[in-house]
Amino acid sequence: MIWHCLNRRIDLTGPVVMGILNVTPDSFSDGGRYLDTGTALDRAAEMLGEGAAIIDVGGESTRPGAMSVDAAAEIERVIPVIQRIAGALDVAISIDTSKCEVMAAAVAAGASIVNDVTALRATGAAELLARLGAGVCLMHMLGEPRTMQADPRYSDVVAEVTQFLVQRRAAAIAAGVAPQAIVLDPGIGFGKTPAHNLTLLRHLPELAKLGSPLLLGVSRTTLAWEWSGRPALVLPAPRSA
Repeated sequence: MIWHCLNRRIDLTGPVVMGILNVTPDSFSDGGRYLDTGTALDRAAEMLGEGAAIIDVGGESTRPGAMSVDAAAEIERVIPVIQRIAGALDVAISIDTSKCEVMAAAVAAGASIVNDVTALRATGAAELLARLGAGVCLMHMLGEPRTMQADPRYSDVVAEVTQFLVQRRAAAIAAGVAPQAIVLDPGIGFGKTPAHNLTLLRHLPELAKLGSPLLLGVSRTTLAWEWSGRPALVLPAPRSA
């Protein structure tokens, strides 16, 4: 299976690793560590060397309780980093955003994938992706980052997540996004309890039968800590001299 991402074709017949590069002051575990473009480029090169095929750049934290930032601030954070990576490394770049302005600016700067935790629900987002021709990841999230972990409830988490993803994929295709440009993400940890997360992981074969590749974000999240029964470790941001 090939993921069509603008000028790139990503072979998904086997697992592919997406490296996460947060250029934010408040993201879980690495907030503030890669705000400098040189440091961010070094980290991207390190992840590429470790086997990453995609570098996902995010300028707005989507950790539980995170506050939103405006498009201008997000663009100021991510565009210089995307430009540096695109100019120095042969790697697919993904922009983690739900804002149309950021999507367009990031693709113009060198990104070939849009990773949207809101599954293109912003007005005009699906039509924009159809015009851009970038690959897109449609993720399920219950609520919004600020409140999503307050008290998430489902009658049937697998059925509800499946229905949402199928509907959002259909909406994207109706707007002109190519089916082969779409991957789906069940949104582990995004408006889910530990029990919800485990249920979704057990039913991944069912989600895989939907016909689109799956993206699964479980690395360095609180999920592992929930399984261990130990409190999550959040690394402090580096202090400037």
